[in-house]
Amino acid sequence: MPKMKTKSSCKKRFSFTGTGKVKANQAGKQHGMIKRSNTVIRNQRGTTTLCDADAKIVKKMMPYGG
Repeated sequence: MPKMKTKSSCKKRFSFTGTGKVKANQAGKQHGMIKRSNTVIRNQRGTTTLCDADAKIVKKMMPYGG
């Protein structure tokens, strides 16, 4: 049986925590910061964990991820 391929777009954007949750960068930080409030910019720092429904989709695309 051949190995399953990992989606290249997913391996660039997502990683897994030790408990198997999916980590992702916060969305909406690339451009247009002038129109966003300081609170929004502050809350979008760092990474976040995906909800269970989205994590299930990502895990399907990364069979050897976690």
